[in-house]
Amino acid sequence: MALGYAFVVWSGAVNHKTKCIGYWVLSIRSSCIPKVDPVSAGVQYDKGFTVCALDLLSGLTAGLGSGIESLASQSDLRNLLLQCCMDDASNVRQSAFALLGDLARVCPVHLHPRLSEFLDIAAKQLNTPKIKETISVANNACWAICELAIKVRQEISPIVVSVISCLVLILQHAEGLNKSLVENSAITLGRLAWVCSDLVLLHMEHFMQSWCIALSMIRDDIEKEDAFRGLCAVVRANPSGALSSLVFMCKAIASWHEVRNEELHNENFQVLQGYKHMLRNGAWDQCMSALEPTVKDKLSNYQV
Repeated sequence: MALGYAFVVWSGAVNHKTKCIGYWVLSIRSSCIPKVDPVSAGVQYDKGFTVCALDLLSGLTAGLGSGIESLASQSDLRNLLLQCCMDDASNVRQSAFALLGDLARVCPVHLHPRLSEFLDIAAKQLNTPKIKETISVANNACWAICELAIKVRQEISPIVVSVISCLVLILQHAEGLNKSLVENSAITLGRLAWVCSDLVLLHMEHFMQSWCIALSMIRDDIEKEDAFRGLCAVVRANPSGALSSLVFMCKAIASWHEVRNEELHNENFQVLQGYKHMLRNGAWDQCMSALEPTVKDKLSNYQV
């Protein structure tokens, strides 16, 4: 989930007045962000106003859902949003990536003409030695990539490897980082594994343990489901790549209070049964003996 400050959220029917308000906000947004150098243009760039406008647009997007597309298509929002994602002010970038994630959820088609640029600049926010100083920016950029991944799927492949390298560092140093960033990183890695498993499975041995630990801490929801779909996809394709982290993967699977999605439950079942049949000469029993009684009790639902 993105970290932002949405001031206004509309719900219910989208009436004519709401459409007018939305278009007015988009028009004001367009006129208040300098398209050229603000000094030579004689315009004072009001960062605070820009942040407020971005947050207001996030609120509109949340309220209108896919209805925002008709408003966005009549404005220069896409190009202006890309400018904001590259702004030198971290608070502007933070709000910009929050809006990017919101738009990715409800109208990814509006972002498509400049998709590669959005993906590149979002990925760069995760690859910084000063990530602790801009952690909210990184968190929102991570979330935006996460939302785009399940919408554009294979089109995200050009940035997968570079994003994975950043996510792995985040997961491996989770203790010193914001909890939300760690959770978003684990979910994003899962969605990337789901849509581009062939690219992700090549690097499994570098992140399986820290990934599974992070997944164990996430509450049951649709995002966790997506992450586990990715986990199961890469493990089925390359079971040996996760073998050294099998205990942690078992704990991650047992972290569910209840897997309500029958398809995911079957995928977890297949993964565990696959290892049970693969590990012979007492190796499976040795793995089970390393687990706490509560974990083994949860895994009994998978007949192991």
